Amino acid sequence: MGVPVAQPVTPQARPVGLGPVGLGPVGLGPVDLVVAGAEVVVTMDRAEEVPGGWVAVHDGLVVGVGRAGTEPAARRTLRADSCVVTPGLVNAHHHIYQNLTRSYAPAVRAGLFGWLRALYPRWALLDEEAVYLSTFVGLAELALGGCTTTTDHLYVHPAGAGDLLGAEIVAAREIGARFHPTRGSMSVSDQDGGLPPASVCQDEDTILAACETAVAAHHDRSVGSMVRIALAPCSPFSVSRGLMSATAELAGRLDVRLHTHLAEDPDEDSYCQDVYGCRPIELFEDVGWLTDRSWVAHCVHPNGPEIERLGRAGVGVAHCPSSNLLLGAGLAPVAELLAAGAPVGLGCDGSASTDSASLWLEARTAMLLARLRSGAASTGARQALELATLGGAACLGRQGELGVLRPGAAGDLVCWRLDGPQFAGALTDPVEALLRCGPVSAYHTVVAGQLLVEKGTLVNEAIDDRLRRHRAAAARIQGIGP
Repeated sequence: MGVPVAQPVTPQARPVGLGPVGLGPVGLGPVDLVVAGAEVVVTMDRAEEVPGGWVAVHDGLVVGVGRAGTEPAARRTLRADSCVVTPGLVNAHHHIYQNLTRSYAPAVRAGLFGWLRALYPRWALLDEEAVYLSTFVGLAELALGGCTTTTDHLYVHPAGAGDLLGAEIVAAREIGARFHPTRGSMSVSDQDGGLPPASVCQDEDTILAACETAVAAHHDRSVGSMVRIALAPCSPFSVSRGLMSATAELAGRLDVRLHTHLAEDPDEDSYCQDVYGCRPIELFEDVGWLTDRSWVAHCVHPNGPEIERLGRAGVGVAHCPSSNLLLGAGLAPVAELLAAGAPVGLGCDGSASTDSASLWLEARTAMLLARLRSGAASTGARQALELATLGGAACLGRQGELGVLRPGAAGDLVCWRLDGPQFAGALTDPVEALLRCGPVSAYHTVVAGQLLVEKGTLVNEAIDDRLRRHRAAAARIQGIGP
């Protein structure tokens, strides 16, 4: 298949005249969509919860939230009976292409560095077709798990592979997901003392030029934007100090965000001490990344003073609980990071380490790990939902626009149905039940007022074809079959 070309964006302002709550935009008549009949609407706006509530969306934005009986006229009404309604969940760290090597047998019992060494040769076989298919399937999986906005850290760019970032953006537009892909990179191969093979690395001039081109072609700064680009050198053991510094300078000039892995594993500490004579977070600061423009993945092993420095600078952290558990990386100091002032969101991480992509699962796992570390009274469902919504939005630099249901915010929401055997007897607190019971998939997933999942089923009917083609691409990359 020839993957369709991702067309450059033309950013446009989207002014919205908001009327009184519940009445929709001034002078525009019926709103586009009302989600009505919820057991409770969890707005994440100053912790407000609305029993029996509704949410109105018009022109892609929320225009009202209210109680039953006050709904505005709507062109479409979506029933949310027996549902908890939340803002759409925000995935702050992912490697979607890795679903092509999900649960890859040679890597399943390895730690981080051994896991990467087993998989780099497989990922060197990526091309536009494989990345397009993995993104389509991965975004479908995320939508079914209640994720409405996701970033993606695509740092493998083999020679001759084509426009991999563009292929991702095409898939995101076809699915209808709100997408924050990053132009990732690796520049230091095993021939130069790094970890990855040369086949998946690029020279620094090529990387910086590709970053600037990606931002010019695809980054949309408008309110309600569906695509924004960040710059994302992979890790301290796969890029040079010079590339990290140059990328920070470029991000400042282009006014885009920065993302990387940081303090993920003890092997990373050892590598940085051996190569740079300092710890990873010292290197992070030295190359100009200790800023609120940055958010990092994992951050499992910072010490106390490092946590304070990250918090003071406003560096965001994508907590990846399932991946950290499966790779044996350790328990991230989430409570300490939050107390220091660092925004903390949740990330699925790659589907070759986590092996599933459900933000519901990450929120539940984050809640359980926090209770294990700090006691049963420390964390409940509401705190975990805050990480999965407001925290992720802060990591992506979209506070007030994503992860919240209030007039002017993005019209992204999820209806979670709380019935059936797994919820029998859960009568006193539906929000706690959402994460304590289950497992749960989205009943409805809405992005910018458009349905991605309806009654538990993906709306896009191309999924069966994409799954068939994805299987063939995964078999090729894994070296399975003739």
